[in-house]
Amino acid sequence: MKNKTENHFNCKETLKNSVFLLFLIALFPLFIHAQKGPDFSILTDKSFQKLYQNPEDCIGYSQSLLISDKNLEHKIVLRNILSQAYAMQGNYVQSLNIYNQKEEEENIRKNSQSYFIHLFSEYSLADQYQNLGLYNQSKKIISSILQNQDLLKSRDMKMKTTIAKLYQLQAINFGITRNYQEALKNLIISDQYLTGHNKENSILTWENKIFRASYLIRQNKLEEAKKMLDEVIYEVKQKGDYPFIIAFAYENLSRYYFQKEDYNTAIKSLETGLLQIENLPYNNIKIVFYELFTRNYLALNNDQKYHYYNNLYSDLKAKLDTNKKEGIQYIVKLVETYNKKNFEIQKQKKIRQVRNTSIIVLFFVLGIVAYFLYESRRSKDLKKQLAFFEKQKERERSVQLKDSIKNEQKNTEKETPKVSKEKEDEILQKLKEWELSTNFLSKNMSISILSAQTEINTKYLSEVINSNKGKNFNTYINELRIDHIASLLKNDPAFLNYKVSYLAEYSGFSSHGAFTNVFKSITGMSPNHYIQEIIKNKRS
Repeated sequence: MKNKTENHFNCKETLKNSVFLLFLIALFPLFIHAQKGPDFSILTDKSFQKLYQNPEDCIGYSQSLLISDKNLEHKIVLRNILSQAYAMQGNYVQSLNIYNQKEEEENIRKNSQSYFIHLFSEYSLADQYQNLGLYNQSKKIISSILQNQDLLKSRDMKMKTTIAKLYQLQAINFGITRNYQEALKNLIISDQYLTGHNKENSILTWENKIFRASYLIRQNKLEEAKKMLDEVIYEVKQKGDYPFIIAFAYENLSRYYFQKEDYNTAIKSLETGLLQIENLPYNNIKIVFYELFTRNYLALNNDQKYHYYNNLYSDLKAKLDTNKKEGIQYIVKLVETYNKKNFEIQKQKKIRQVRNTSIIVLFFVLGIVAYFLYESRRSKDLKKQLAFFEKQKERERSVQLKDSIKNEQKNTEKETPKVSKEKEDEILQKLKEWELSTNFLSKNMSISILSAQTEINTKYLSEVINSNKGKNFNTYINELRIDHIASLLKNDPAFLNYKVSYLAEYSGFSSHGAFTNVFKSITGMSPNHYIQEIIKNKRS
């Protein structure tokens, strides 16, 4: 009886221990999960916040995440944030360097099933093009992506945020060509995809509001724009410290007051906005502030302040223009390298196809030969005839194969044909679209930069401009500049108060004298005479 009791007690103890062990095993995953670091989406959200607080902090923080994270999706998101931080500083070459850092091909191949990687890579490239002022290329990439209806129906949060960013970029592209209706339409769609409750979605929503207000100002819907800007400033101040967003809002608020010819209040708005970022390296927006200060002080005839801010503007513009020019050259080389690699891949593919076809034909021929040799055993004469026939066929095929390979090589080595009528019409249409932008006002404008911005071969460009416009490249650009400044003088009263030296610099000319000479050769009168005529006509 005693042994039975002891056995029963031992069984109960064993059962207890087993249950306790199972309980610990069940809790183990929860314990491990509790020891993990913060979710990646929280870390990237913080990184994105820093982008609008201080680019230097953003770079340091994002690089530390990039080093420790091995996930390819995470890396591509972090690189884009880093790239944007350098672009905000005006360091376009470093921005492109970060974008161009690729993982090993094996890793990319293994992760190629991730559609998000492909989508975000395309978005990053469109963003790079836009930073460098290559708006047509940016627009083309985004239009191609947004044709995918399945993508637009995605419910994945990171996909939706990326789609929202694409629509925002496209809105900016339309805004550059003054198609404000399409720009506003794209911003509305962008907002519809910003359904997340993180800081990134909030910041993008504020940006969309500011962009919308800027396009409303350009359409002279001033009060609606001001109300929107006041809302953003109030919301941002309530939600946290985002100096870039506040500065961006005040920059556009100054445009509202400038449009109302309240130059003193416009200057106060600029001072408030600049104070937010004065000690931060946001050079891409600082240059806009300096230019707007210059315009307002010119309108107030305050020469001292005008010269002060004009010097700041000129120095920073020279630096950023140089960086942008280097960036354009860099991205052109990247595209050329990509196209060259793509061409080599296609060439190798063709060679493999020809080789595979040759092997199939050879096996087919050998099969036929073997069959006829077997049959020809019955007759020596038939065997000789078949052998001779097959040798002739093999020789002909070999000659044809060599000829086809030679012809392919000759075709690849042929010179580029002259511009066809269809190509000429396509180039003229692209030039027409490009003329809607103000890229021709850049001092560094050259035929190679125009080629990069329009994606047209420089030879074709030169030929079409000469044959269709009846002028060389320099004359073509100078006429666009003079037409633009003449239109502004007629339609914007503020420009009548500006000095000719400022008009020359604004138009992209290297000197006051060069501007005056070109202006007179095109309009038949000097800039001063032209301005006096406009003032006289307005009074009468």
